[in-house]
Amino acid sequence: MRNSKKKDVKDYIRTIVDFPHEGIMFRDVTTLFADPRGFRMAIDQLLHPYAGMQIDKVVGLEARGFILGGAIAHQLTVGFVPIRKKGKLPGATISQAYKLEYGDAIVELHDDAIQPGEKILLVDDLLATGGTAQAGIKLIERLGGEIIGCAFVVDLPELGGRDLLEKLGMDVHVLCEFEGE
Repeated sequence: MRNSKKKDVKDYIRTIVDFPHEGIMFRDVTTLFADPRGFRMAIDQLLHPYAGMQIDKVVGLEARGFILGGAIAHQLTVGFVPIRKKGKLPGATISQAYKLEYGDAIVELHDDAIQPGEKILLVDDLLATGGTAQAGIKLIERLGGEIIGCAFVVDLPELGGRDLLEKLGMDVHVLCEFEGE
């Protein structure tokens, strides 16, 4: 008899031990993306809390947030806007520096990508410390966008990202959690 347990999003995500360096448990969502049922499930579940809400654009954080954000924007029939690492966007941009676990980074957004008052859903694959998401929030808000929610596939609660975003007044939606880094 086959195992009748219905898979959830977490079941599609593999863990790679000691990547990118020793002591890290890397949560790899590419296995989720590669499975048509898993990918559809993730997109549907990321959208669910925002059903019926006005969303003008979906903003995805580089790089896996582009995959999720593009699919969600398509599903909602709204525009998609990428937030990229410094130097990757052509044209005029605004920038935001933020802290990484081992240094600093900068992300950018086209200065005309979001109009004042537009309702924005921010999307990425993983929420760890919240630094990248916080930088994205600052960029969106500088252009006058109103963030209606921040959606992630994976949360690493021990790293405090969700708490950080909620203290900023953000609605945070995650599909699953993994303990540890």
